[in-house]
Amino acid sequence: MKIAVAGCVHGKLDIIYEQILALQAKTGNSVDLLLVCGDVQTLRNENDLNCMAVKDKFKELGDFHKYYKGEKTVPVLTLFIGGNHEASNYLMTLPFGGWVCPNMYYMGYAGVVRFNGLRIAAISGIYNEYHKNWGHYESLPFDERSKRSIYHTRTLEVFRLMQLAISNEPIDIFVSHDWPLNIHSYGDVDKLLRIKPFFSNDIRKGSLGNPLCLKLLDQLKPSYWFSAHLHVRFEATVTHENKTTTQFLALDKCLPRRHYLEFIEIEPKNNQGSPGLNYDAEWLAILKNTDHLTSIEMHPKTKIPGFWNRLPVNIEDEIKKLQILFNNSFKIPDNFEEIAPIRNSVDEDPQRVLNFLNPQTTLLCNKLKITDPTELLIKCNEQGFSNPDEILLSDEEESNEQEPKKIKRNDNFVTEEQVFVIDKQGSSK
Repeated sequence: MKIAVAGCVHGKLDIIYEQILALQAKTGNSVDLLLVCGDVQTLRNENDLNCMAVKDKFKELGDFHKYYKGEKTVPVLTLFIGGNHEASNYLMTLPFGGWVCPNMYYMGYAGVVRFNGLRIAAISGIYNEYHKNWGHYESLPFDERSKRSIYHTRTLEVFRLMQLAISNEPIDIFVSHDWPLNIHSYGDVDKLLRIKPFFSNDIRKGSLGNPLCLKLLDQLKPSYWFSAHLHVRFEATVTHENKTTTQFLALDKCLPRRHYLEFIEIEPKNNQGSPGLNYDAEWLAILKNTDHLTSIEMHPKTKIPGFWNRLPVNIEDEIKKLQILFNNSFKIPDNFEEIAPIRNSVDEDPQRVLNFLNPQTTLLCNKLKITDPTELLIKCNEQGFSNPDEILLSDEEESNEQEPKKIKRNDNFVTEEQVFVIDKQGSSK
């Protein structure tokens, strides 16, 4: 299967698609899938520019609005994650993933899908120590702080992805915007520093990359891991303790004479499932059984379990229930809808700063009986609460607010800042 992988696009979708079409015309071989590692900038209108964390001199509408309006057609199925320069007001309506325009699918805050047998997992955003344990509290209109906190990776998404390690079903591809922490040590560091000499301070301090992504890399052991963010092409090979390997590739931003697009032949490890783009049943079971952890609160929470914790359910049994619920078909519906005004010459419509519900998210949440964070935020605003923490807490949740910030593991107590992961024997390390 031929996969195209792109680094930071920064709104230049036309260039990416033109190069893919040119390759197809030259070789006669079709590209089956495009993966984009963040900073796509799915800007529909001028207001979206004001919801993106970027300096004014870099604010450009880019190409996406033409695909959103139907002026252009996305020529190859595109899956992407969020980076740190996005139209976050749009992407927040699809926390569990969905179509942003026909044939272009966002993976959500975190997600797992299957495409023609390939199992693809992903996490959006970049690492920030301060916000990692917060809820997704951000609501329109954004202030300068929430423009940035909204793209910070949360531990809830990491906890959910860590559950995949328990089933041992292989992940073919993992996509992140950040690099996993210290991934540079598995590649040509000297070459990296010749291109990016200012990385030397972070390398010396052991802080180049995302520590949460490192945990996912160690546990999930995907065959391939693709990233962007640092605007340089870099390769590495990680050999895990079980002798499997992960081929890591980071790509540059979309600029002339930069290495921002790569074509790779990848075959799935476990060629099962229906053709096309499908939900991953295990991931849906994890979402359903972690819904109680969803939060829109504006401060760190103690209720996210440590990463060593397994869900207190039999996931295989949960998958069987979902097979009945989905009539044994996990095909992702082709149900894109416009949910906000399209670009105007004059941008004075007050609706452009309102939170919108996305019908795709509503459909999935209703089916799985899980919470749409955007719907919670809208209810919070309608009830006039200035702080989302105040919205409709149950008695149990109220009592949990008073519990000490410690979590019991066996007979020992550990603070929420201590992180453990499951090794093959189930011990912590």
